Order: sequence, then C-alpha cells, then structure tokens
Amino acid sequence: MNWGVFEGLLSGVNKYSTAFGRIWLSLVFIFRLLVYVVAAERVWSDDHKDFDCNTRQPGCTNVCYDHFFPISHIRLWALQLILVTCPSLLVIMHVAYREAKEQRRRAAGGDDCHCIYPNPGKKRGGLWWTYLLSLVFKAGVDVVFLYIFYRFYRNYTLPRLVKCELPPCPNVVDCFISRPTEKTIFTLFMVVTTCICIALNLVEAAYLIGKR
Repeated sequence: MNWGVFEGLLSGVNKYSTAFGRIWLSLVFIFRLLVYVVAAERVWSDDHKDFDCNTRQPGCTNVCYDHFFPISHIRLWALQLILVTCPSLLVIMHVAYREAKEQRRRAAGGDDCHCIYPNPGKKRGGLWWTYLLSLVFKAGVDVVFLYIFYRFYRNYTLPRLVKCELPPCPNVVDCFISRPTEKTIFTLFMVVTTCICIALNLVEAAYLIGKR
C-alpha cells in the first residue's frame, strides 16, 4: 500500500472538514481501519478452517458454515469502510473541480477577472450540499451495516455451539465456532465505534445546518 498517497488523501479530507469531521476521520482511521488491518483479519483468518462439526458426512460442514456465516465479518467490514470513506473523497473532488474552474477563468481573463470562488474550500453553495449529503450518506451506510450485522449475527454475538440439520447432514449435528468470545469482543468494539461515528456525522450535519 502506498502510504504517501493515503496520507495525502487524509490531509486533504482534514483540510476541508470541520472539527467534528476531523474527529470522525481520526476515529475511522485509528479505531476502525487500523484495528481491521492489524488485528481483526488475524482473528477471522481461521473461521472456516476451525469450524468443526461432529460428523464426517461429506459436505455437511461446508453447508452448515455457509448457513451460519453467509458472509464473513471481515468482508462486510471491508465493504463498509470503503463505502463510508468514499463520500469524503467526493468532497475533495468537488473542491478540486472548483479550483480547476477558477484557474481556467484566470487563465482566460487575467488576474483582474472576477473570482467565482475566492476560497474554493469554503463550504458554500454546491459544496455545502455535497458536504452535507456526504455526512448523511456516511451515517446511512453505517446504520445499514449495523442492521445487516444484527440480522446475520443476532445481538452481534457468536455462540460457542450451533446445531445444524441441513442436508446433507444425516441428523442434527453440533458445530463449534473457533474463538467465539474473542470474535464477539471485536464485533462489539466495531459496533460501538460505528455508533460513535454515526453520532458524530449527525452532530456535524446539525452543526452545518445551524451555522448556515
């Protein structure tokens, strides 16, 4: 991964964010992205390999695993992080569009021409709406993924033992999940940080509307 490019993107997002936006970005980067990269991937690396069922029936273990883990936590979190950070990049692109438009206007009319955007990064007009909609979208994405996690994994917890009777299992078999307590702790940690991020987005949106 090119950390120089990533650092540039982060500094650009920070530059055009409010104080609440900077707190949100720090929370996403430190408590969600780094935890995901450093720890969470290793915790779930053995979820399929160590999913044991007390049967030797071919295909039974795979069918039961697919039923109880329709999609991995790791893949859901990766998709969530991608979707939740994209709106911030749209704000940077909008500012870059304003700057390019202003440069073309100055190139055509000289330095004495009237400036359309004296401060391209100031949240006025279309940029204000882009920033506000990005906050609503980020909060909406997090809420949707919290609901998805709740539907797939009731109460965001993983049981130690699950009972499966799906074909081709010969009868009701007991299946055991690898490290369920550790995975539950990580899941609850990500859920709590997601809720804090949602609250920050809503507070920032209320701040923008009130300031305007």
